Amino acid sequence: MNTATINSSIQPQKELLLNHSLYGKVKTIDDLKHFLEGHVYAVWDFMSLLKALQSKLTCTTTPWLPVGNPDMRYLINEIVLAEETDINIDGKRQSHYEMYIDAMKACGADITSIEAFLEDVVTTQNIFVSIRTSSLHENIKAFLDFTFRVIEQGKPHEIAAAFTFGREDLIPSMFTEILRNFQKNFPETNLDKLIYYFERHIELDADEHGPMAMQMISELCADDSQKWKEVEEISMLALEKRIGLWNAIEENIMQHDMASI
Repeated sequence: MNTATINSSIQPQKELLLNHSLYGKVKTIDDLKHFLEGHVYAVWDFMSLLKALQSKLTCTTTPWLPVGNPDMRYLINEIVLAEETDINIDGKRQSHYEMYIDAMKACGADITSIEAFLEDVVTTQNIFVSIRTSSLHENIKAFLDFTFRVIEQGKPHEIAAAFTFGREDLIPSMFTEILRNFQKNFPETNLDKLIYYFERHIELDADEHGPMAMQMISELCADDSQKWKEVEEISMLALEKRIGLWNAIEENIMQHDMASI
């Protein structure tokens, strides 16, 4: 098994995600805000997948030791560099999560929910308690719980699978579709920061991070058939959870649209 066969086996789930009816529901500026308010949780928890990989594949403690494969260390550190300290639209250093929050604020989306959730994470010091006791949609809870269960299990190849096939490999196509709808539906609205964020992801993930992540999977699994099987299983689950997240956002948009009639 290899990354090509994994891609082939998860193609049906990818098609469901890329052709999801959610995209067609984002028709007004309010719809856009509700989309951002749900999607921000995926933007945030992605960073934890990334940092989990960095802690597994490089040395992040002292005293420093030359952990693992130097090529792997380079791959993950290169991705961390861009995701955690990229250049924003104003030419300043910022994480992609912080860029997304700024884009939400610029178009009037509500950030109080995600901020309250992160405050609770700090207070409880237990991500699973914070997820369980939150008022989030059950699908968003399931999405977050899956991410942190994979991280907790601590298998680098499984974390890389959720990161690569559940996230990085999808982002270029998925965000291109979202961006196309935004530009069509909101030509008079200033979405500069949001468009910059999406375009930056498309550029990085299609040209750099996507191929890097695929290489990371190949290095981690090598010729171990059990690891490849686990990568396939986690990748399918990651896509199912992402579809569930999209369903939750679509449901939220439809409920607000009905309420405004």
